[in-house]
Amino acid sequence: MRKWFWGFLFIAFGFVCSVAAERNPRTERISGSAGDVLEDDPVGRLKVYVYELPSKYNKKILQKDPRCLSHMFAAEIYMHRFLLSSPVRTLNPEEADWFYTPIYATCDLTPTGLPLPFKSPRMVRSAIQLISSSWPYWNRTEGADHFFVVPHDFGACFHYQEEKAIERGILPILQRATLVQTFGQRNHVCLNEGSITIPPYAPPQKMQARQIPLDTPRSIFVYFRGLFYDVNNDPEGGYYARGARAAVWENFKNNPLFDISTEHPTTYYEDMQRAIFCLCPLGWAPWSPRLVEAVVFGCIPVIIADDIVLPFADAIPWEEIGVFVAEEDVPKLDTILTSIPPEVILRKQRLLANPSMKRAMLFPQPALPGDAFHQILNGLARKLPHQKSIYLKPGEKILNWTAGPVGDLKPW
Repeated sequence: MRKWFWGFLFIAFGFVCSVAAERNPRTERISGSAGDVLEDDPVGRLKVYVYELPSKYNKKILQKDPRCLSHMFAAEIYMHRFLLSSPVRTLNPEEADWFYTPIYATCDLTPTGLPLPFKSPRMVRSAIQLISSSWPYWNRTEGADHFFVVPHDFGACFHYQEEKAIERGILPILQRATLVQTFGQRNHVCLNEGSITIPPYAPPQKMQARQIPLDTPRSIFVYFRGLFYDVNNDPEGGYYARGARAAVWENFKNNPLFDISTEHPTTYYEDMQRAIFCLCPLGWAPWSPRLVEAVVFGCIPVIIADDIVLPFADAIPWEEIGVFVAEEDVPKLDTILTSIPPEVILRKQRLLANPSMKRAMLFPQPALPGDAFHQILNGLARKLPHQKSIYLKPGEKILNWTAGPVGDLKPW
């Protein structure tokens, strides 16, 4: 009883502090270099050439399935649209710092909306064969000054199950390119050094439309909606989310501090704005849209994904705005969260209230200064100038075009 008493006392105090903070909205700028990086303007620091590909690689795919515009992998579509009208775009490839190949490789959805990555390797290979035979720029570096947006679960490993993604590895012909991807995990074969980790797509207009008054009390201590088990793909349990989500459910399904369920209510966005902590556990991959939603709605993200590499980590101080819990410590979540001092919670809330923090996680239409598009460009600009070593000598070849699974080599 004493444990519950102190838990509820903590909540009551936390609610009062939270309400006070929101009735007198205060934000806090990120101190030091992170804040400077977050507010960088990439315009004038790089030039990007956008290859003009046949529409079968992008627009026609989208015409067949408009659902791709609202999918969490939609960054590949919106990045293409953004670059077409961006001031960093150059029509002269001779003056370009970077080359971009607009491929909608994740826009292949099942009737229930799940992405199928199995055609993606052949599509990417086909596009690279086209640009390497039509322009000279790929061949002079074998892609080292090219970037690709690959927002699949495990990036350019092109599989939704980690074990099979690891077995596949990154598509061999992309090994020298810079990959812009949602997947990020340290010491993982599906994350190359130099890749740019980005947030998944979450619909900005829809989220903006569901904002509730700032003075609404945060009356929920811990919030989560989603799967705890994936019985269809992991019938024996333990493999999905490495057991972390199952541990959340088994330990806290009856805990009054935790508002957790598999049901996804129509008030989901509003509920996140009423919560102090929002759980962001791994699923099949370490990342999920909950991370974006938590930041945008000012709910402190509780990140449960060992070794995760978070979006724009050089600009967003995740350690200061979030709480990291090791997967093995999930059974102690209640103790961990109720032990955080109220003043620490309030500071995290002030940092999350900073508009620049929210903007960096979104792909708005039209684009806004400091948004996710600009953070990607900032990441590319910080990789300049290219080292002379990326340019190949005449006749030199590094990549093996015939490497990889036999199925990937079939025409697309």
